Amino acid sequence: MLRKQQISNPLRQVSEASGANKNLEREIKKEYQKRFGKKKFIPGKTYIPASGKVFGSEEMIAMTEAVLEGHWTEGHYAQEFEEKFAKFIGRKYCITTTSGSSANLLAVASLMSCKLGKRRLKRGDEVITIAAGFPTTVNPIIIYNLMPVFIDIDLVTCNIKTVDLKKAIRPGRTKAIFLPHNLGNPFNVDEVKKNCQKYKLWLIEDNCDSLGSRYKNKYTGSFGDLATCSFYAGHHMTTAEGGAVVTDNKLLAQIVRSIRDWGRDCRCKTGHDNTCGKRFSWKLGDLPYGYDHKFIFSEIGYNLKFTDIQAALGLVQLKKLPSFTKVRRKNFFWLIKKFKQFEKFFILPKAQDKSRPAWFGFYLTLKENCLFSRRDLINYLEDHKIGTRLVLAGNLTRQPYFKNYKIKHRKVGKLTNTDIIMNRSFWIGLYQGIDEPQLNYIYKIFKEFLVKDDVNQ
Repeated sequence: MLRKQQISNPLRQVSEASGANKNLEREIKKEYQKRFGKKKFIPGKTYIPASGKVFGSEEMIAMTEAVLEGHWTEGHYAQEFEEKFAKFIGRKYCITTTSGSSANLLAVASLMSCKLGKRRLKRGDEVITIAAGFPTTVNPIIIYNLMPVFIDIDLVTCNIKTVDLKKAIRPGRTKAIFLPHNLGNPFNVDEVKKNCQKYKLWLIEDNCDSLGSRYKNKYTGSFGDLATCSFYAGHHMTTAEGGAVVTDNKLLAQIVRSIRDWGRDCRCKTGHDNTCGKRFSWKLGDLPYGYDHKFIFSEIGYNLKFTDIQAALGLVQLKKLPSFTKVRRKNFFWLIKKFKQFEKFFILPKAQDKSRPAWFGFYLTLKENCLFSRRDLINYLEDHKIGTRLVLAGNLTRQPYFKNYKIKHRKVGKLTNTDIIMNRSFWIGLYQGIDEPQLNYIYKIFKEFLVKDDVNQ
């Protein structure tokens, strides 16, 4: 039986026989300071990444404790993380997995389950989404032979235009909506939910870039039938790699966990047997009576489980998430205030009505009358050690794999703004590792480039 330990006091129960001693925690702290301690920012020499992770020695100590237990795969740390993460978001159930992309795959796969009866998704059913996002929001729709239906976005919020959402719905053919809260900015949840209720559509929230964002004072990820989260190193909090699916629907939670765990019918936790009390008394499918329930498979599944080492890291990061969110918001407001003077050149980002974003990045769209190109600007920024990113895949329908594999899809309108995002938008960092001296430097370099260009005009 695994020992239940508190993350707040790592290593206290690790014995000397396991290779640990009283000095181990102190040595980890020393090594952390040596390798990762705060270094002086040198303008023009210290690179400012667009995203990244922030961690302390406590994360390393927690992971070391999990390693020294010797269990490593999913165990009591993962269970504790699932419970605390579900409570944080405001959901009943959390199922951890290997990444946000895996979470998206599990969410779509679960809606294909026969256990959902008449409401299950079937091949050819339409799922509304956006093309100005990340491929792994859309790829599960394609993999399960559903039809992605793309609608355009607003240039200011980077989220759906609700007028196009209404046009996209085809009663009887449209069965689900799968949308990201793009770059940390919540989409118009009220309008989306209204349409889901009217036409009895499933809603999946892709919350991978938006952890900590709020809509009407509720966390994003708490609105959909299912919601997905990512704990990748460059996201709001990290477990190195990792993700989760959250829901209030008990049946969906069971289906997601089954698909994550090879499609197994058995609901025993890792390391446990015969939770149901009739392990050798089932008769399912065409298997003989009494076939071992741990080896009966009722879903088409994978192995996409979390590890206890990741969960130990995640428990510490989860405690820090509110403070990380505050820094992201503070940095956004600092940048938006300074960049108001550059509105001649850029369309600036704006929060969705009724929302408080935990911004993923500070995105900018060059106005049509700019005499400089996006390439010129981002090269200048990169040359001056300021990291940049384009707005994810730009327009997915123009990506090589869409052409190479002749992916069937439907578009509502011409996706004009999606193409503008593809051609004229990019973003810079505002994550919790960026402080005011770095923000001042970013502003200074932008001003140098823009004033120079303004003079040339």
